Amino acid sequence: MLCTGVIPIVFLFILIYFVLIFLVLEIAVTLLIISGLDKEVARFQAVSMLTATGFTTKESELIARHPIRRKIAIFLILFGVFSLAVMIASISTILTKDLRIVQLIIITCLFGIVLFVVKTKSFNSKMSGEFHHKLKKEYELHELPFQEILYLNEGDLFTSVKIDEESPYVNRKMEEVFIADKDILLLFVRRGEEKIRRERMKLVIQAKDELYVYGSNAVIDNKFHTEIAKMMAKKQDEEEIKALE
Repeated sequence: MLCTGVIPIVFLFILIYFVLIFLVLEIAVTLLIISGLDKEVARFQAVSMLTATGFTTKESELIARHPIRRKIAIFLILFGVFSLAVMIASISTILTKDLRIVQLIIITCLFGIVLFVVKTKSFNSKMSGEFHHKLKKEYELHELPFQEILYLNEGDLFTSVKIDEESPYVNRKMEEVFIADKDILLLFVRRGEEKIRRERMKLVIQAKDELYVYGSNAVIDNKFHTEIAKMMAKKQDEEEIKALE
């Protein structure tokens, strides 16, 4: 039977272990945010990598295609796997009364100090500059993630807009819809299986065209509010149907 004094020590060890996991997670999330990733996306992907749950969302491409974020991801995956093995082994050690609580507390405190440093504004500013400098210095433009090139500001957006039969833009010329002095660009048009780039501005918009646009989020939403709302509603309906199956 286990000694009554051992059980509290096991719980203490598990508590310290979870504090350590939290610190590592926060450090990784902060570094991902510094690299330009959205806070919520950074946290979700960091948890996914640390727990090795393997969520394969489109957002994961923001990690896989970014050289710096890839290194953070590798560390998180390896740390998650090895730390679990270490925890199991350590609990077994505790049960044999060869305690390692002090060493774990020291390691946890060190990670706490690292997190404090990473959270400072000076570190954030310096590392942000370093990250962008490294990308520009070591990688060609075509090697960088697509989002890194286009998402220059928080208010920028790249999206596709599907035109249906009821859209007011049907039978209108592209050059009438995409005015030069507005903060919105038409990159290309998908019409059936064809992608049209070179002559895109000379096209007359047809139903079922898919416009790939880039520019101000507010301008895009204002111009294609109805189309985007229909797309979102359709997507939500499809997800609900899929959930019921």
